[in-house]
Amino acid sequence: MKTLIIIPTYNEVDNLRPLLEEIITQAPESHILIIDDNSVDGTGKLADEIQTEMSQVHVIHRASKLGLGTAYIAGFKYALAHGYDAVFEMDADFSHNPRYLPAFLQALEQADLVIGSRYVPGGNTPDWSPLRRLISSSGNIFARILLGIPVRDCTAGFRCYRTLVLHNVDLDTVQSEGYAFQVELTYRTLKQGFRIVEIPIVFIDRRIGKSKMSHKIIIEAFTYVLQTRLRAGKSKPAVKDTIVQVP
Repeated sequence: MKTLIIIPTYNEVDNLRPLLEEIITQAPESHILIIDDNSVDGTGKLADEIQTEMSQVHVIHRASKLGLGTAYIAGFKYALAHGYDAVFEMDADFSHNPRYLPAFLQALEQADLVIGSRYVPGGNTPDWSPLRRLISSSGNIFARILLGIPVRDCTAGFRCYRTLVLHNVDLDTVQSEGYAFQVELTYRTLKQGFRIVEIPIVFIDRRIGKSKMSHKIIIEAFTYVLQTRLRAGKSKPAVKDTIVQVP
């Protein structure tokens, strides 16, 4: 299976090289696409240097900080144009541990989307404050109830899609960012009748650098869920029957 790991970056110069080295150790046959949003700390320059050293690394430079959702859309379109079979979303800060990559690929044998879940048995967020856990878990419960999504961690950002899914979810009409982007793609995947598997991950806060989380990202997610629910009227938005396997 030809796989691509998409890693959006903005000011991740200290994390990038050790992350890529660990990814190549865990998934040596996968290609990696770095999408840098004009980092001011030299991340883009370092990505270009690594690209000359590692044949499986590719780089896209964007003119400014355009957002996580648009970065992934650009990466998805690159994957479709270059004939990849599966595409990962992965953070650049080590919160998504590369040691889980083999488990994703194994689970993908029976799924169309594999989500690294913090909220299935075995998943955890040991570094989070009680308030952060409350916000995240509440957001997931909110989306699950209002949209009828039978996924425990629909805001998770560590995931792997078969490109067949990306061909069918109408990428050009996706406008969400952050948490909302993950919820929207999960919802669209389910509406198309694709199979989702959640596997447990332990989510560790970034090793180096500053978190990109903001109140705007959180508010956008709640707004997307409400707007989608209101557009559906009195009935819940229709999600096709699909098998969602949770270990």
